[in-house]
Amino acid sequence: MTALLDIAELAKRFEVGGKRQLHAVDEVSFTIGRGETVGLVGESGCGKSTLVRLINRLLDPTSGSIRLGGTELVDFKARAFAANPNRPRIQMVFQDAGDSLNPRYTAADAIADPIRRMKKTRGAALRQRVEALADMTGLPRELLSRFPHQLSGGQKARVGIARAIAVEPELLILDEPTAALDVSVQVVILQLLQQLKRDLGMSYLFVSHDLNVVRLLCDRVLVMYLGKIVESGPAAEIFADPRHPYTRALISAIPQAEPDKRIGRLRLSGEPRSPIDPDPTVCRFYGRCPKGEPRCSSEMPLLRSAGPARQVACHFA
Repeated sequence: MTALLDIAELAKRFEVGGKRQLHAVDEVSFTIGRGETVGLVGESGCGKSTLVRLINRLLDPTSGSIRLGGTELVDFKARAFAANPNRPRIQMVFQDAGDSLNPRYTAADAIADPIRRMKKTRGAALRQRVEALADMTGLPRELLSRFPHQLSGGQKARVGIARAIAVEPELLILDEPTAALDVSVQVVILQLLQQLKRDLGMSYLFVSHDLNVVRLLCDRVLVMYLGKIVESGPAAEIFADPRHPYTRALISAIPQAEPDKRIGRLRLSGEPRSPIDPDPTVCRFYGRCPKGEPRCSSEMPLLRSAGPARQVACHFA
């Protein structure tokens, strides 16, 4: 599969109190193929949001590379990227569509805004494009004149998706796109996203805490812990045979229909290590890992091959 997005040794560090640094994203590398859906999972605070903001060019990295279809995006500063010709190639669907929509814009205005700014489309052509996007995302045309407070959660989600695909992106970043929706609406929106991917040929980076959704929607999964990717591989293999202890703990915590019959729940003890000036020789998961041994406190495990298309950062994988 041809790589659309190629992330290499990407890092973002924030200064905290003088010379101390918080390692939010630490030497992360992965690819996303054309037409592929890659899931990014991990607990809150692991660096997912910072990584997404780096890829979407809302933040400048401390070091590393972000190549989209062969174009190095790190060469362009985040402040000026909104006017860059590459801006339409990466778009984002936000977690809460209501918060991401301008309350003073109608649904039509919200969808039209990126087309007007990035594609320089005006007049009848712009109106026709907005109506076509409404049809594509299942948003009734009669709702285009409504403001966000006049729309349901599912309708606002459709506006957010229509706005994101309006400029024909190659990569769509989905940041918990259904988290604020009722379960019944979540199913409909996920089906819509799958249909749009097939019809438009986009690639997805799907960020979520809902592992059941990730299992159903994603081709591959990246597991992140304290700024690092600790495991990656095909979704079916990751869920059937997790190799990293942290991945096992995440999967074992998936809610079950009959909790009393849960088998093999892995409960972690201890507290996460501090991401501020972390010791580069200590495994980030050391102290919580049930397999932790002295070697883990003196040698950082690297992300290595653990079989075809599998990578794990663990000495015992």
